[in-house]
Order: sequence, then C-alpha cells, then structure tokens
Amino acid sequence: MSKPRIYIDGKEGTTGLQIYDRLADRDDIELLLIDEEKRKDTAERKKLMDASDLVFLCLPDAAAVEAAGLVENPSTRIIDASTAHRTAPGWIYGFPELGPAQREAIRTARRVANPGCYATGFISLIAPLVQLGLLPPDAPLICHAVSGYTGGGKKAIAQYEAAEREKELTSPRHYAVTLAHKHIPEMVKVCGLRRTPIFTPMICDFPQGMVVTVPLYLDMLRGVQTLDTLRAAYREFYAGARFVTVRPDDAPTCGFIGSNNLAGTDGLQIFVCGNEEQVMLASRLDNLGKGASGAAVQNMNIMLGFPEGTGLTE
Repeated sequence: MSKPRIYIDGKEGTTGLQIYDRLADRDDIELLLIDEEKRKDTAERKKLMDASDLVFLCLPDAAAVEAAGLVENPSTRIIDASTAHRTAPGWIYGFPELGPAQREAIRTARRVANPGCYATGFISLIAPLVQLGLLPPDAPLICHAVSGYTGGGKKAIAQYEAAEREKELTSPRHYAVTLAHKHIPEMVKVCGLRRTPIFTPMICDFPQGMVVTVPLYLDMLRGVQTLDTLRAAYREFYAGARFVTVRPDDAPTCGFIGSNNLAGTDGLQIFVCGNEEQVMLASRLDNLGKGASGAAVQNMNIMLGFPEGTGLTE
C-alpha cells in the first residue's frame, strides 16, 4: 500500500516549518518538496498539490484562497492554516474535541480549516458551556489573552529577536485595540454565540505559549453552584480527549498560571479557578502547537487514519 503524499505550501513560514518538523522523520508518509528556486512558481506548486493526497496551506489569507482554487485533483484534501476559510461554507472546522460528530466530520472532510490559536483557547472554554446549556449564547463575555511573539509571524519574530531592539518590546503590549481581532468571527460561530465577546489580546516577550482567560460570575451559569460542579462538566465533556486536559482542583497551587509552560507541546490545559461568586476560566497552550501546527498535524492524522498522536508531543 502506497504512503499518503503530503505537500506543505508555504513551508518557509513559521507554521509551515513547525508542521515540517513534526512530519520530517515520519516513515508512514511521503513528503513532497518543491525545488527552492520554484517555491513561488504557481505551475509547480499546482503540480505538487494535485499530486498530493493532502496539502497544508501555510499562507496569508488571500494566497490561501488562491492556492485552494488551484487544486483540480478531486482526491486532494486540504488543511488551511490561515484565517481565510474558518467560517467559510464547505470547510470543516478542525477542532476534533468539540465532540464525536466534529471528529467524524474532520475524518471524512475534503477541506478542513485549522483553528486560530486564540480561538482555540476561547472555544475550548466556552463551546462546552453553550453546548451543555450551562451558558446562554447571548451572555456578555470578556476574553483576555497573552501570547508569545511567534504568533505574529516572521516580522514579529525578527523584531523581538533582533540584537538591538526597541525598549517597548520588553513589556507586554496590547494590540487589536479596535476590538476587531481576526479570530473573533470563528469564536462567535463555533461557540454558537449571539453576542460578540470583548477580546483583548497581548503580545509578550517570550517565543511560544499562551493563556486565554474568560471571567464569569458563577450565577451566569445555569445549574452550576460550585467550581467543582463546573470542573466536573468540563471533565465529562472532554473525557477521552488526548490533547485537552482539565487541571485538578488544587491547580495552580502557587497562585500563578504560567503562559509558556506548554511551549514545545501539542496539548491544551483547562483551569477552573475563582471563589464562591466568581470564576476565572483559563486555557493554556502553545500558540504554535495546539494553536497552529500541532493541531494541523492532529487533523491530518485523523483524516488519513493514523493514530491521532503520531508525531505530536503531549
């Protein structure tokens, strides 16, 4: 039986390189590589995509739309890591932990949109509550997040890792201050919300890792009286999920949730903290792992029938 042929369109970008690192040593697939001098040759890229069983698109949004349109082979399956298709008709959202139906949809999909990193953190916290009927879809939500600078791509990485850099880069910096971050549409759609959350992200002076938090009053949740009840609901929802875990009730024992503790891994941790009246929900992940390349490889494994964790680090 022949090995599935895989092509990464945009391998030189941050996400593409991370996908390549997870696939390079695997002997159960065949990686198709483009000649360096033909990297921007549309005809050559199209040839390789049509020769592939599965293609990763690691491109800016407009380029990803153009690349998806180049594929003529009906057997070629696509995972798009850009924002372009996350709410588009005909594309399956690549978050298998949303439930058995979502995992099955990914398994049989021809086109899968890989989730955004912030969206992954938010959705992991809010989608279960809405699905279980614990949180009204029109609840007023606020989401705060801190992330490593690699999420900003090559330009941000170059700025933060320059030998001489601006002093302001040493402190956390708010951005998307118009409250219109590009991940918000998928956050709203996938969670089934009827009210757009206020989302305030920050970029910080460390490479990889992120924490996404959503504060709530406990009485905003239907039928939830205690943090233990809420934590149990998450554990039941994610039962059997390999890459999403709910932290025990004594975590964080030190009173801190570090943002880069999961750097270099492909999993996600959920924290339920707070007191008798207020809750702080937190999701911790690597923005390049479960927030990007790790999720893309997880989706590939599901689509091609490989064990889900192949090539990934928990």
